[in-house]
Amino acid sequence: MEATELVEWFNRVDDAYRSEFRDLFEVHFSRFDAKLEQRVAQLDAKWEPRFTQLEAKLEQRLAELKGELRAEIAAVRSGLVKWMFLFWTGNVVATASLVLGAVLLLRR
Repeated sequence: MEATELVEWFNRVDDAYRSEFRDLFEVHFSRFDAKLEQRVAQLDAKWEPRFTQLEAKLEQRLAELKGELRAEIAAVRSGLVKWMFLFWTGNVVATASLVLGAVLLLRR
């Protein structure tokens, strides 16, 4: 009988300690969670302006690169038009020469 009572007493004490530990754990965890949320909010407030500045700089640099790219494309197009004009002029002259030569040969 005494052994059973002793086991029951240990079980009650164990249950009481577990309950107290659970309550204590929940209190500490809720404090930790609140402090963590506070720190995350502080970090967010600290980094948000930096990200905004970085985003503005990135947009500015992309706009500059876009302008440079458009200028390069315009330069390539003008060079391409010049070479196309020379190519077609040469072809027209060569074709005209061949036709004129053929006409002159047929008239003889």
